[in-house]
Amino acid sequence: MLLLCSGLAGQTLFQSPEEGWQLYTSAQAPDGKCICTAVIPAQSTCSRDGRSRELRQLMEKVQNVSQSMEVLELRTYRDLQYVRGMETLMRSLDARLRAADGSLSAKNFQELKDRMTELLPLSSVLEQYKADTRTIVRLREEVRNLSGSLAAIQEEMGAYGYEDLQQRVMALEARLHACAQKLGCGKLTGVSNPITVRAMGSRFGSWMTDTMAPSADSRVWYMDGYYKGRRVLEFRTLGDFIKGQNFIQHLLPQPWAGTGHVVYNGSLFYNKYQSNVVVKYHFRSRSVLVQRSLPGAGYNNTFPYSWGGFSDMDFMVDESGLWAVYTTNQNAGNIVVSRLDPHTLEVMRSWDTGYPKRSAGEAFMICGVLYVTNSHLAGAKVYFAYFTNTSSYEYTDVPFHNQYSHISMLDYNPRERALYTWNNGHQVLYNVTLFHVISTSGDP
Repeated sequence: MLLLCSGLAGQTLFQSPEEGWQLYTSAQAPDGKCICTAVIPAQSTCSRDGRSRELRQLMEKVQNVSQSMEVLELRTYRDLQYVRGMETLMRSLDARLRAADGSLSAKNFQELKDRMTELLPLSSVLEQYKADTRTIVRLREEVRNLSGSLAAIQEEMGAYGYEDLQQRVMALEARLHACAQKLGCGKLTGVSNPITVRAMGSRFGSWMTDTMAPSADSRVWYMDGYYKGRRVLEFRTLGDFIKGQNFIQHLLPQPWAGTGHVVYNGSLFYNKYQSNVVVKYHFRSRSVLVQRSLPGAGYNNTFPYSWGGFSDMDFMVDESGLWAVYTTNQNAGNIVVSRLDPHTLEVMRSWDTGYPKRSAGEAFMICGVLYVTNSHLAGAKVYFAYFTNTSSYEYTDVPFHNQYSHISMLDYNPRERALYTWNNGHQVLYNVTLFHVISTSGDP
């Protein structure tokens, strides 16, 4: 290959960090041009750069599916243990009934029979849980096979079978989402007593873990204050966070507003100060991957929660993905909830809940349902629920103990099925109880 260049003969003049290009030797041609020798990588993708990028994106999607499956298994482990225990109890009762043969009194026999009658409806639920477990095993095997296919194609730097692989990835994502909705979701019926993890920082702030991280990753992120902050502390584990040790610091290129930040799949999503811009900051590369204005969203204390603090925009993650909660002038100050594409930050769909944001203490998403508290002070309770799947709402009455009397951050983590709270300088956790409604019509 001949290239116009300038440089010293016999030395490496340039090497691309991504493709491995190297230029060696240069000589003067009779017409005065500089002739260089270019050594191209053995597996060059010059003509297939676009397709290779698409393959890498597919690989990332498959990895995300794999991580989501691990989160799903972690979250439903206790449910499956409970189900297995109920199955053992049913078998025991059934055996006692069969072995009774008149040895039990009429009263005891009737009590056992009544108990068995109460448990009979659970049999179909037990079978469905077993079927769902088998579905997860099959999904895991498909992910493993698909990852191998993608890796082989990437190694060859070819594009054979790309469209088929893309369809398989999309189908896996859809099936995984359906599994998560069926196995892990339910209606909020209770919030536990608070668990104080640490007392650190000012009255306002936020702290969180990555909702998409594998179980071995227990990093904690800490952001003190509610406006103009840029310093994010990353602790290696929850234990390190409690002790205040083993952390690194990230300095954001743009300051934040509010406390409604969230960490999702290795990136921080936050509201840029004095704007309605959403920023996606990637921790590993320490760079902003994308930023986008949220159309019409109020900012700079135009439509905050009842406690103020530039809380106009609140980002959340639940079982189905990334959400933004905010309001606009067009919605007359009522809460708007939007589903966001985590890669582009584009709004995929929006709902007007009809609930005035200034009357809300805080809000969080669980299983596609937005739950709103009626205050940020003592005596607060979960008062309102908006269901995005049916575009309907209801008023609720789920109390929780606001131990330190001033909540400035409340967020749900679907991996741990817990609420993370910043309460008057205290970092607090609440466990939640979800009421499951399980369909027994078969595997979709």
